[in-house]
Amino acid sequence: MDSATSSSPDIRLTSFSHGGGCGCKIAPGVLADILKQSGGFPMPAELMVGIETADDAAVYKLNDEQALIATTDFFMPIVDDPYDFGRIAATNALSDVYAMGGTPIMALALVGMPVNKLPLETIGLILRGGESVCAEAGIPVAGGHTIDSVEPIYGLVALGLVHPSRVKRNSGAQAGDRLVLGKGLGVGVYSAALKKGALDAEGYRTMIASTTRLNKPGRALSALDAVHAMTDVTGFGLLGHAMELARGAGKTLRLDMASIPLLAGVTELAAAGFITGASARNWAGYGEQVELGAGVSDVQRALLTDPQTSGGLLVACAPEAVPEVLEIFRAEGFGQAAGIGEVLEGPAAVRVA
Repeated sequence: MDSATSSSPDIRLTSFSHGGGCGCKIAPGVLADILKQSGGFPMPAELMVGIETADDAAVYKLNDEQALIATTDFFMPIVDDPYDFGRIAATNALSDVYAMGGTPIMALALVGMPVNKLPLETIGLILRGGESVCAEAGIPVAGGHTIDSVEPIYGLVALGLVHPSRVKRNSGAQAGDRLVLGKGLGVGVYSAALKKGALDAEGYRTMIASTTRLNKPGRALSALDAVHAMTDVTGFGLLGHAMELARGAGKTLRLDMASIPLLAGVTELAAAGFITGASARNWAGYGEQVELGAGVSDVQRALLTDPQTSGGLLVACAPEAVPEVLEIFRAEGFGQAAGIGEVLEGPAAVRVA
């Protein structure tokens, strides 16, 4: 469907929300304080992955051949086109299943809309956008829940399956591993420019192409024993999700700034001031555990902390597996996939050179 014809020019979805996409996430430091107050219920032995390492999804072992992946993700509009908003939100939600190495099997829609302010046609287009992505993933939207809310909210509960031996956690990185990133950074910068009318048509096309590309390589990567850890880069930015890998493994991650892929034009946009407030909140939440080299500029730091909506997979794998990992990405159309660093012995920390 051509997004240019799918919405009324009189309606700006982003004007209804105080923040958009994964930039709406609660700041990492605040979230950590909240989660300290949870827990206490004994976890069943079948729960392979819970909340202990801030992983992408829960995983419950059904039998020796199947484990169920369960996750949910939703947010407020990051773009004004309702069909594109639905596509982005659905792609982002399904990403967590792929990040665990699984295959989606079903989704449920989560819908909150200001029904007295948005035309029903607009709401319908959001849902159709999400359904189109689920169709691409080969799954139905089998139900869901709706509420009348002040701000537009859309997302999915996503369920998937994976062999128990192929679950890829965010805590398995090993010293000597190489790091591969599947998508370029800069979605938050694009969204900030879009909200202020400074993103051109080519930039918008690039943004939509990135945020609606399903992280399907995760399924094939799960079959590789040499892939030791995997996560997707979303609202906490590359540094935040790299920090989760570092904490989970108890290792130091070293990133090479010059090797990190960026979406076209984001450096210039960031330098012009199109940076989301979430970028500063992210840095405040984990910056003390990150060492930036002397050559890393303030603009580059903003890109490293830039909240990614429907971002790429971050993979830790044995050095000899890098060519195969990159080939899996490129076979699915991820042309910007690149090696960006390595895993070292040392305390849980991230260094950028």
